[in-house]
Amino acid sequence: MAQIQFKGVTKRYPDGTEAVKAIDLEIGDGEFMILVGPSGCGKSTALRMIAGLEDISDGELFIGEEVVNDLAPKDRDIAMVFQNYALYPHMTVRENMGFALKLAKVDQGEIDRQVEEAARILDLQDHLDRKPANLSGGQRQRVAMGRAIVRDPKAFLMDEPLSNLDAKLRVQMRTEVSRIQKRLGTTMVYVTHDQTEAMTLGDRVAVMRAGVIQQVDSPKVLYEDPVNLFVAGFIGSPAMNFLPGTLAGSTLRLPFGEVGLPESLTSRIKDQSIKDVIAGIRPEHFEDAAVADERTGGGMRFKVTIDVVESMGSELYAYFDVQAQAAESEDLAALAEDAGLGELPGAGAGGGATHVVARLSSDSRADAGKEIELQLDTSQIKLFNPEGGRSLTSEHATDAVTVG
Repeated sequence: MAQIQFKGVTKRYPDGTEAVKAIDLEIGDGEFMILVGPSGCGKSTALRMIAGLEDISDGELFIGEEVVNDLAPKDRDIAMVFQNYALYPHMTVRENMGFALKLAKVDQGEIDRQVEEAARILDLQDHLDRKPANLSGGQRQRVAMGRAIVRDPKAFLMDEPLSNLDAKLRVQMRTEVSRIQKRLGTTMVYVTHDQTEAMTLGDRVAVMRAGVIQQVDSPKVLYEDPVNLFVAGFIGSPAMNFLPGTLAGSTLRLPFGEVGLPESLTSRIKDQSIKDVIAGIRPEHFEDAAVADERTGGGMRFKVTIDVVESMGSELYAYFDVQAQAAESEDLAALAEDAGLGELPGAGAGGGATHVVARLSSDSRADAGKEIELQLDTSQIKLFNPEGGRSLTSEHATDAVTVG
């Protein structure tokens, strides 16, 4: 096992494009670190620099106590699992998993021991003599992981390893990957564009945009205390609603009424001169007032007419419009595109209306075309500066990266 450190690491291509921009990141010994972000954000490039498959333009990369900038991939003692399984179709599972050890001229008895131990960890004991064509997608991915495990590397690097699996199998394999990492206790760096994977797998998550790390923290902190619009919009499903707001002391004027903000929020706002803000409200912080109870927190109540209701079984997604121009920020449209969201909740619906989505209890009587009274937990509102997208209410705002 080993600690991995990026110190001012930059990847610059010959045409001047910077895929990764002076990132500083420390990955602890035995930690499960997730790099997440939209396509083109630099997460795979960062992973490939750890592996030695991309040269480092500036800065230093440490694996353990050693600077590895100029070290060949084979000398870094890391193992990589790719999106494509890359298994040898003519070899059995046993032969595929032991192939790297065979090339290293390890004794056959030791190869068999390590392969069988990895197979036990991965629940592949009954498949060792089968060939890849006779395995399911999840089993093939476990064989690819087994091939990495038998080498007992300092660190595992995983580049979107579950992308080729169907939705149900992805959920199952997420559990498998987490279980394996905890059992092995080996440092793991895992790249994904799927924020659900990031939130359910990692000890810590580094959210990247345009080659820059926006925020690094536990999944809980990223969800509850995003430092800027990008992190707020990227983390969470359905995505956070963004609405225009006007701040006057402890009162926030929103499209559906005035909100008295709790002291726990107003005490965090350091720049009292900002009046026009973007309010971020997660869908799950709304509730049908008819079924709300003390567990949903205090807040304001207001009536809206529901446009569309999607039943998810255990909950409902209720969509409605409020009369207001869309939240205005030069960054918001770009953030929506970068986050792969197409259109963030809070985008204009035309005619001066703004779209909002609420996630309600399955007990709600919300129905398309009908009026309903909603309750909003005002203690959960996030406020952002339209200029640059920085959070005004984050406890981690001093560490925030300005987007724009």
